[in-house]
Amino acid sequence: MSIDTLRLDRIEAASRIINPIFRNTPQICDETLSRRVGRETILKLETLNPIRSFKGRGADFLLRDTEETRAIVCASAGNFGQGLAYVARERGLSVRVFAAKTASPTKIARMRELGARVVVEGADFDSAKEAARAYAEGREECVFVEDGREPRIAEGAGTIGLELAPLRLDAVLVPVGNGALISGIGRWLKSRSPQTRVIGVVPAGAPVMAHSWRSGAPLSTETVRTSADGIAVRVAVAEAVNWMGQVVDDMLVVDEKAILDALRLLRDCLGLIVEPSAAVGIAALADRSIPGGRVATVLTGNNFDPELVGSL
Repeated sequence: MSIDTLRLDRIEAASRIINPIFRNTPQICDETLSRRVGRETILKLETLNPIRSFKGRGADFLLRDTEETRAIVCASAGNFGQGLAYVARERGLSVRVFAAKTASPTKIARMRELGARVVVEGADFDSAKEAARAYAEGREECVFVEDGREPRIAEGAGTIGLELAPLRLDAVLVPVGNGALISGIGRWLKSRSPQTRVIGVVPAGAPVMAHSWRSGAPLSTETVRTSADGIAVRVAVAEAVNWMGQVVDDMLVVDEKAILDALRLLRDCLGLIVEPSAAVGIAALADRSIPGGRVATVLTGNNFDPELVGSL
């Protein structure tokens, strides 16, 4: 699928029509953090909204642009389900989210608080996705929405790239789960800030998107094992792999120790506690192969379980 499927005009439109509560999020540079990682580092905070993650951007644009009226069915590790539940509730639409048995109890509770019906099924996220797809098949009253496959979700997320582009960055490091976020950001930056390298980051315990990007084809792994549950993908989405192949310059893999160290660094330097998925960009900054002295990363969410605080 050509990268032209992700349209610049729709990203620009999304930047105007998405609920303002999700847009124009803080972009901060902390001197202590920058000194610790050895380069000027700008943090894009996507945690200061009702769902505490960036997922509201794509979910909101999808429902606004398509004017969907059917019930929504999806799979989610937690944040995407919250985003859909939040924006669907405003439109009077029901949402059924399939979540894995290993999903964060905190995220499941928050999805339910927002009005979603959560079905816990499957050993991992990708198994839950198959259950969601099977449920929606043949039911005309509902629509299955897949993150990483639907262009408007990536375009909504791409508004983050639109907001970062004026910073004239050398590189931006993006956590990669299903690939919608980095595809949308990359689509905009390659057009409007072509000197900025777009670098994806995955955990070592869920490396399939990095392997797929390198091979140019969607792959799968037998298992996933990582604290970064929001990006614990086992089966790559073909559309996102194709998009990424056209806008991503590199993919890095970080181990669990690096993720934990990054969480502590954000806590100590900025007083921020985020979920492990959000910290992988900071974890990757230890890789001195990243070019340039001015970089940014997206803190994608902070829907963490209480136990995380005690482990830092």
